Amino acid sequence: MLGICRGRRKFLAASLTLLCIPAITWLYLFAGSFEDGKPVSLSPLESQPHSPRYTASSQRERESLEVRVREVEEENRALRRQLSLAQGRAPAHRRGNHSKTYSMEEGTGDSENLRAGIVAGNSSECGQQPVVEKCETIHVAIVCAGYNASRDVVTLVKSVLFHRRNPLHFHLIADSIAEQILATLFQTWMVPAVRVDFYNADELKSEVSWIPNKHYSGIYGLMKLVLTKTLPPNLERVIVLDTDITFATDIAELWAVFHKFKGQQVLGLVENQSDWYLGNLWKNHRPWPALGRGYNTGVILLLLDKLRKMKWEQMWRLTAERELMGMLSTSLADQDIFNAVIKQNPFLVHKLPCFWNVQLSDHTRSEQCYRDVSDLKVIHWNSPKKLRVKNKHVEFFRNLYLTFLEYDGNLLRRELFGCPSEADVNSENLQKQLSELDEDDLCYEFRRERFTVHRTHLYFLHYEYEPASDHTDVTLVAQLSMDRLQMLEAICKHWEGPISLALYLSDAEAQQFLRYAQGSEVLMSRHNVAYHIVYKEGQFYPVNLLRNVAMKHVGTPYMFLSDIDFLPMYGLYEYLRKSVIQLDLANTKKAMIVPAFETLRYRLSFPKSKAELLSMLDMGTLFTFRYHVWTKGHAPTNFAKWRTATTPYRVEWEADFEPYVVVRRDCPEYDRRFVGFGWNKVAHIMELDAQEYEFIVLPNAYMIHMPHAPSFDITKFRSNKQYRICLKTLKEEFQQDMSRRYGFAALKYLTAENNS
Repeated sequence: MLGICRGRRKFLAASLTLLCIPAITWLYLFAGSFEDGKPVSLSPLESQPHSPRYTASSQRERESLEVRVREVEEENRALRRQLSLAQGRAPAHRRGNHSKTYSMEEGTGDSENLRAGIVAGNSSECGQQPVVEKCETIHVAIVCAGYNASRDVVTLVKSVLFHRRNPLHFHLIADSIAEQILATLFQTWMVPAVRVDFYNADELKSEVSWIPNKHYSGIYGLMKLVLTKTLPPNLERVIVLDTDITFATDIAELWAVFHKFKGQQVLGLVENQSDWYLGNLWKNHRPWPALGRGYNTGVILLLLDKLRKMKWEQMWRLTAERELMGMLSTSLADQDIFNAVIKQNPFLVHKLPCFWNVQLSDHTRSEQCYRDVSDLKVIHWNSPKKLRVKNKHVEFFRNLYLTFLEYDGNLLRRELFGCPSEADVNSENLQKQLSELDEDDLCYEFRRERFTVHRTHLYFLHYEYEPASDHTDVTLVAQLSMDRLQMLEAICKHWEGPISLALYLSDAEAQQFLRYAQGSEVLMSRHNVAYHIVYKEGQFYPVNLLRNVAMKHVGTPYMFLSDIDFLPMYGLYEYLRKSVIQLDLANTKKAMIVPAFETLRYRLSFPKSKAELLSMLDMGTLFTFRYHVWTKGHAPTNFAKWRTATTPYRVEWEADFEPYVVVRRDCPEYDRRFVGFGWNKVAHIMELDAQEYEFIVLPNAYMIHMPHAPSFDITKFRSNKQYRICLKTLKEEFQQDMSRRYGFAALKYLTAENNS
């Protein structure tokens, strides 16, 4: 103890010396800058030899001052070296053979930590300055389950990526839903120097399911207790985060705190900032045992190797079993059990300054954690109210959160220069494909779009649907952008079956869509609509990529390939299911055609039967789709025959045919080379014909196109000659590809095109 005190005194004396010497130096310089009570100007102009005020004595004085300044600076450097040598004697945890480290000046933020630590009542620690090597990998563990938590994780990850300067390895304990969503997201995000591993949360349920838990996080809120058992045995340390965390600094600063752990400290935690564990919130309030105010587990530093040696698994289980005999259940999930263990073993905790977990629930002491914006490190929205929480500075915190919520994630694909990254096969293949393109080609941008990887967030909202047991279920498939959102409610009213939608949005637009959907009673009442966000990138609308994304995540045996501007007739869903059986789609390659019509009226009394539709057709209220601008697109449907047909009839493929069809889920994808306007559906129907699909027109089915302003892409097609030239080039290349794949049978497509 005496040695420690002496060490602290030496450190304090050295620190005071460092602070005082510069001050004395500047006093000396200030005093020396006066001559005979008058200030001596240090202007370069006035110090020239030809200046009348220039004297030999003042020159000597200046030289003397310069020598003294150099001596003082040398003394300061010597003192710093002595301090660093003294600190270097303490054991340091290092990984890898990297030379450069982040010192206090380079961003570990220790000076800010010291200042804010004083604000929060956390005493500063003497000893080793925390260091994080430049290319050291930082490990982060997050428990995530369900659709909403997956969205929250994205915002958390954005805030971490925004500030980070180190490689990251995310360990995600996820259920099957979150794994599907986040695996696709990270795979399409392609952020350099980021690795993601998944651990099946459902397999861990048996480890904690015996613990009754009242917290809204449910069983997944207990899974941080089993991380020592779940994470790889060679992983020594990890930062554990809740999904409702936002970082306001480089996570390397928090990782550096591991170097401050001493003795048997294995848990880094911030004190709980509410009065929950003090037990005086209401009459008969009885919280779990805790040390003082207890600790919040929204941010945890875990020394996994030491915890395993201490038999952490046995430690928390025995504590939980003992306390549950009296408490019956947990109120705050894993946090209650962590605190009960700490109550019995306070030596396990390294207390973190409270700016590492500023807790924004109602009635907390969070305001004591910061004086200025620069003091903030981690914000924790740990109230069920989330952004609606009561806090003096909640508007500032909300804006900070919204910044990352709407931040363009594509901008976070930053290389970490000087740090070797693991080989990514997808990234290497993409670079190879792009390198083979000719950048001088006038159609380069069109060709490049085919290989662009768009960040994709599947199932943006809650989705829940079990396909019908009779194996006749049909999913409506469509794609849209922000300017077509108003069609969603109308389609939901017309089609009661499952829907798979791909939405092409920016990050900010995705949040606007979320607010729109959550404010719609119609959309919120439907759990069988899957919304897949494909984030904007590039100058073209990737229409066929969007269709492929929506098709890929259809969960029914059959798909109705529609467009967002069409309203299906009432009852079409049930009619198609009956037609599937009637035409034996399960065992034959058929494409059932739903005849398409259009109206030029924004307000339409939608026809409730074929007879009513024919009447409106005769009166000029309705028209066959695109009859006045693109008759070839739907002419083969043979509308004249359809008027009197009572049974399905077959039609033959013709050039430029692009009907809306119902097919099996295993049908070919759309060709991605076609973007924006032109030939995107035509090419797909040609592919179906090449694979010998029969086109069968349904006699009692119809859909109606609703009017809207021209899209940006069709405007480009009409006004830009180069756009049309490139589209023609892509068509020719597609037809050549068809000839190579399907041989002699594909010659008719070239002939038909030449004759059209």
